[in-house]
Amino acid sequence: MKQVIALKINGNTYEVAGEPRDTLLEIVRQLGFKGAKEACGLGECGACTVLVEGLPVLACLTLAIEAEGKEITTVEGLAAGQDLHPVQQAFVEQGAIQCGFCTPGMIMAAKSLLDDNPDPARTDIDQALGGHLCRCTGYVKIRKAVQAAGEVLRSAKER
Repeated sequence: MKQVIALKINGNTYEVAGEPRDTLLEIVRQLGFKGAKEACGLGECGACTVLVEGLPVLACLTLAIEAEGKEITTVEGLAAGQDLHPVQQAFVEQGAIQCGFCTPGMIMAAKSLLDDNPDPARTDIDQALGGHLCRCTGYVKIRKAVQAAGEVLRSAKER
């Protein structure tokens, strides 16, 4: 039986009629936020990562009803108009995007990491991105992008 779920996504509230079994991934994609991808459907790849209350969650394993009343951020919510978030910009500048399928999930995990620790060690980056699979890049450029974004965010705080 469908019920109305109110979700706050990227600062806007959406009321959606959904089944209790609908995942957060199904609903955000239904609402037009296509950055989070369905890949494995098992929580193994990280392609569906969004932030809930600032923490990365696997949207394919999270019921939409569990996110009701919480702040949800998708990769689309990071940019300010045409201005990319520093993490997004670093991924572009460092060539950390190949096919792009895994990129939104990695960006969301990196943003969460850098919000807590803008100067992460390589082990911190590896741990934060540990649940994300990329078949194209080999992770070197992804690590460099996270480090570069951290530098930008640190310098912005110092100003």
